[in-house]
Amino acid sequence: MDQTTLTAALKPLQRQGWVEIIVNPDDRRERLLQLTPEGKAILAAAVPIWKATHLDIEKQLVNGNGDEVRRNLLVMSSV
Repeated sequence: MDQTTLTAALKPLQRQGWVEIIVNPDDRRERLLQLTPEGKAILAAAVPIWKATHLDIEKQLVNGNGDEVRRNLLVMSSV
């Protein structure tokens, strides 16, 4: 992911107070990302919803072939 795309993806998370950008103490030219306490709480609440949603989608796939669909999507995305 290039820097512009990453920055655009992170800005909304930063504005919400879920992610903070800090200076790397070992190399001040670098920036580190970390979840804030609120970000950790949001993530903890979102993961079960994400898992349940993906299980529901997989149940709707013919013959429960979620792994095969994922492999095919990865192949198609790399073309």
